[in-house]
Amino acid sequence: MSWTDERVELLKKLWTEGLSASQIAGRLGAGVTRNAVIGKVHRLNLSGRAQPQRNAQPRAPRKPREPSLAARAGGALPSLATAGSNALKPMMRAAMQPRPQALPEPQPLRLVDLPQDGRVTILHLSDKTCKWPIGDPGSEDFCFCGHGPRDGSPYCEYHARLAYQPLQDRRNRRSSFN
Repeated sequence: MSWTDERVELLKKLWTEGLSASQIAGRLGAGVTRNAVIGKVHRLNLSGRAQPQRNAQPRAPRKPREPSLAARAGGALPSLATAGSNALKPMMRAAMQPRPQALPEPQPLRLVDLPQDGRVTILHLSDKTCKWPIGDPGSEDFCFCGHGPRDGSPYCEYHARLAYQPLQDRRNRRSSFN
């Protein structure tokens, strides 16, 4: 596609009339794309455009909407909790809201089954030991918990409760400090 003088003049005329780049490309035809029109407009430094023609007649007022199912029911229908898109969300089922259960305060554990010197070092760790660090890693006293971990966690029950706190609890604690 080459830009002839006639095409450039037609482009300038259509651009100032307010046509879109797609519309101009359609009028120029013969392999002229929307992107080619946009590129040429920028190279020609064409700026001022007429506003696109709008219909002088005012729009007809919208028809009032029919109230939604929830509004007709007085807003009593709870919505289901969904993850991601709501496109497949069921319409008529009531969602059961899980009740937040307060977790009991973790009880401190007694250190048992420790090696003879009483410390579980990195050499003693396995998939059957809690990997919660105790103390300063740079000090001589540093060790790990060593208790049996709970299923699917590197930590025992006590340390898992410390490590994996619900988000709401963390937010509440953070807001209480502010």
